[in-house]
Amino acid sequence: MATGRIGIIDYGMGNLHSAAKALEHVAGGAEVIVSSDPDVIRATDRILLPGVGAIRDCMGEIRRLGFDQLVRESVKEKPVLAICVGIQALMDFSEENEGVDCLGLFPGKVRFFGHSLTDESGEKLKVPHMGWNRVKQSIRHPLWQDIPDNARFYFVHSYYVEAERAEQVAGECTYGVPFAAALYSKNLFAVQFHPEKSQKAGLQLLKNFVYWDGES
Repeated sequence: MATGRIGIIDYGMGNLHSAAKALEHVAGGAEVIVSSDPDVIRATDRILLPGVGAIRDCMGEIRRLGFDQLVRESVKEKPVLAICVGIQALMDFSEENEGVDCLGLFPGKVRFFGHSLTDESGEKLKVPHMGWNRVKQSIRHPLWQDIPDNARFYFVHSYYVEAERAEQVAGECTYGVPFAAALYSKNLFAVQFHPEKSQKAGLQLLKNFVYWDGES
């Protein structure tokens, strides 16, 4: 049975209701707390960093509320999971909104898929990348436990992560171009997809997070 408290960072830029409900469903007795107060989140045992919308607005609110420092501190001592725009916020830099500096916890950039994206056969692909896609697991990790390799997850994004360090890529996906669908480093795990919308595989990943003590 899971114990402790899971803090969901509320900086006004995430679908917190569905993420909270999904975590509560798999929490196994752990308490799920949604808060915009860094001190409340700091007192929890593991942290979820969500995100939707434009990266400039996301980074502006993360910094205004002091969550940038909180995330930097927390990854040193407890499990942290970032989802969707949350993973993009952890990179060095994003091309979105004419260029935005991000948290720099993972070296690499966030790039636009482009207006002329095509698949292997030359067929034009729609941007944003919206819908189900397979994720190839690059490593063995506690958050992949009981999730089949090449399981399908739900994506909604126009920008993708280009990781600088291949050894930090936990999962890969292809939509016109290959991109990092999951990254990891010690207590930190981050995914581009929406686990709360990804049915069985997504709920399993959230359950794994609830029971994960950090490191790999």
